[in-house]
Amino acid sequence: DMHVNWVVSGHKLSNSSVLYLNELCCGSLGCVGWIIVILSAIFNVCLFPLTIWFSLKIVQEYERAVIFRLGRITDRKAKGPGIFFVLPCTDSFVKVDLRTVSFDIPPQEILTKDSVTVSVDGVVYFRVSDPISSVANVTNADFSTRLLAQTTLRNVLGTKNLSEVLSDREGISHSMQVSLDEATDNWGIKVERVEIKDVKLPIQMQRAMAAEAEAAREARAKVIAAEGEMNASRALKEASLVIAESPSALQLRYLQTLNTIAAEKNSTIIFPLPMDVMSHFMKK
Repeated sequence: DMHVNWVVSGHKLSNSSVLYLNELCCGSLGCVGWIIVILSAIFNVCLFPLTIWFSLKIVQEYERAVIFRLGRITDRKAKGPGIFFVLPCTDSFVKVDLRTVSFDIPPQEILTKDSVTVSVDGVVYFRVSDPISSVANVTNADFSTRLLAQTTLRNVLGTKNLSEVLSDREGISHSMQVSLDEATDNWGIKVERVEIKDVKLPIQMQRAMAAEAEAAREARAKVIAAEGEMNASRALKEASLVIAESPSALQLRYLQTLNTIAAEKNSTIIFPLPMDVMSHFMKK
């Protein structure tokens, strides 16, 4: 850039002051840069019927354009949507898509906190929130976010037990979203959602867990059967006390039993005799 010597009241200013004043007068492009821009604008005006097709650009509603003029970003805000103009010789631009992008995290072999190897995959939804940062601060924001999602998944699940991985997927997804969102904020990326799709266990672990679950179910079934027998014995005890107080109740129970047997169309007929009748004949 052209250097301008500044003298105030016969005194030459320092180098830092000179650079500051040159920046104010010549702008961020420098004096030579502005000269090139002016020449490009004059060239564009002179050949207006032809250069209009190179200067007029259009971006869609879901896109933004980051314009570089002589290698510098011209504005703090991206252009679009709609029509905008560029200088053919000095300006270049990069289109940035603002729509939400989703991608699958490849299955990751992860060693949990309790030393169990599991294979976990997921899906991430993100979008570009700051087009200028996504272009100027990172080479490829999409690819970088994909790689960071894989490492974040491994780091988060490495601090969890197997039971937490299987039962607390929502909490793990939220933790991953917060970590990714903070890490990609300087890249102009907003992570909207993270979901854990599938957790695959080794075959031996699946068999061991199935055997453990089956044993637990059998134990519960035995406890329930024992409780049922205990309740039934109590009910029988109460029934025997009631029958002992009324001998005619036992006769009615006999008749009810005969009625039940006869309803099943059996050829065998059972006729119970009261013990007091049999004892009367035995005494004789």
